[in-house]
Amino acid sequence: MDADPALVLGIVIGAFSIISIYAALVDRRLPRTSALTVLLATGLVVCATTTSEVGYTAASQPRTFVNVFVKYLP
Repeated sequence: MDADPALVLGIVIGAFSIISIYAALVDRRLPRTSALTVLLATGLVVCATTTSEVGYTAASQPRTFVNVFVKYLP
């Protein structure tokens, strides 16, 4: 897998995981599944940052999102 889609997917999954953790805590449930998805998101982001040839900065992330969406969406 290319590093850019892994980074974008990891950030998106991580954002949804945080929302899911909050919803589970509000409902007074244990966020087990959400914790696993946080681990998955962290793994994707770490994989992307270690396999990237150029590296990522906070300023380059919006451009990375746009490039991935343009490349993979019809």
